[in-house]
Amino acid sequence: MTQNKQILVREIPRGALTESHFEVQNGVLPTPTAGELLVRTLLISLDAANRAWLQGPTYRQAVKAGDVMHGYVVGQVVQSEAPGFAIGDIVAGEGGWAEFVVMPATEASAVPPQRPLSHHVSVFGIAGKTAYHGLLQIGEPRAGETVAVSAAAGSVGSLVGQIARLKGARAVGIAGGPEKCRWLVEELGFAEAVDYKAKGFAKALAAACPDGIDVYFDNTGGAVLEAALFQMNLAGRVVCCGAVSQYDTTDMSSPRGVPGLIVVKRLKLQGFIVMDFAEHDAQAVAELAAWAEAGDLVVVEDVISGLENAPAALIGLLAGENRGKRMIQVAEEE
Repeated sequence: MTQNKQILVREIPRGALTESHFEVQNGVLPTPTAGELLVRTLLISLDAANRAWLQGPTYRQAVKAGDVMHGYVVGQVVQSEAPGFAIGDIVAGEGGWAEFVVMPATEASAVPPQRPLSHHVSVFGIAGKTAYHGLLQIGEPRAGETVAVSAAAGSVGSLVGQIARLKGARAVGIAGGPEKCRWLVEELGFAEAVDYKAKGFAKALAAACPDGIDVYFDNTGGAVLEAALFQMNLAGRVVCCGAVSQYDTTDMSSPRGVPGLIVVKRLKLQGFIVMDFAEHDAQAVAELAAWAEAGDLVVVEDVISGLENAPAALIGLLAGENRGKRMIQVAEEE
């Protein structure tokens, strides 16, 4: 066990991300020092945020050329130099696209015993907590209100719509293509779904929300955010989670009607990252688990095997080819 397959960033993209921006390399197995863990990667979360990290500093440092590509991982401890963690423990935290990563123990979280393990990347992981906290802490939907969410077939959006429904709101999804829209309604229980790729999208969104939008959960930015702003009700809440339409292009666009619509409609727009509400994580996981166990919440996962497939899988995610939470299976739990 002397080598460590890893995926490095060969070059920072200036336009659309391609596989040529990455390279696979067999590196040296890292050695943990005091307070650190050597972790064998089992699962890697793929997120639109991965692409944003390649654009420059965000809520964290940028990923640079020559770096192992960063990512959130679930893995198994193979060497511990920190109290409280033993060989064989399953942990989650910031890592990278590699078979083995070193993780500071202070930044590693013990993974609870619920299985399948993939749920700790999806519904119990960042995706589930992001959907839960963003919608309920910022959006504050009330029974009977209309909640619209963009990228509704993705990891966060698919859960946002279902949580809104479970809280008594009317969920309207925005997704790309008629098949995804049918799936949202027929399989996930959305009241309506609107295809943002179709002609007349803005009019279709208005028709799907005849009473306006009270809460809009934004994962895309750009033209979709613009269309939603025009349909917002007085004192509506806009949850700003991401801007995937802006990450993989040099053709940046901003919504019209800003700040005029925000002022006239007295809108609240609030951005967040999942760690902002960490004190509510236990409550989130408990309620998400109860809904999933009862069959009220459909957990959708898109698991792709093989570390070497991570670049293509991320590019596909940015193109919207996934449904639910996409992740890479690197190894099996022992």
